[in-house]
Amino acid sequence: MSNSRAESFEELKCWRLAYELKTGVKADVLKKLPKSERFELYSQLLRSCRSATANIAEGWGRYHYLDSNKFYYNARGSLSETLDHLIEAKDQDYITLEVFELYKAKTLEALKTLNGFIFYLKREHLKNQKK
Repeated sequence: MSNSRAESFEELKCWRLAYELKTGVKADVLKKLPKSERFELYSQLLRSCRSATANIAEGWGRYHYLDSNKFYYNARGSLSETLDHLIEAKDQDYITLEVFELYKAKTLEALKTLNGFIFYLKREHLKNQKK
């Protein structure tokens, strides 16, 4: 879905997937972390999930291709950071392998969809440059 077809960033599949990831992590992962991680892994994981959706929303709100694209790349970085934190949670036995695999798959799906959106916008930008 392009910026011209969607009326809000909430309609973007990449945002919806990142939002589902964020709500799932909050419900199924954060509550399993020990209190000793409250200001470390818990905080970092929550921030990276929030950052992904927030950057997609902010990119949507920008009107210049390069400006908005910067935020979409930031969102991509935040999703990758989320995966790193999930790996840490698994390696510390805070979450089961099953929970990790579920949220790894959700993270990779959100990344793949965001990459497709970024590629689509680039293609549209190049097409408009030729006009």
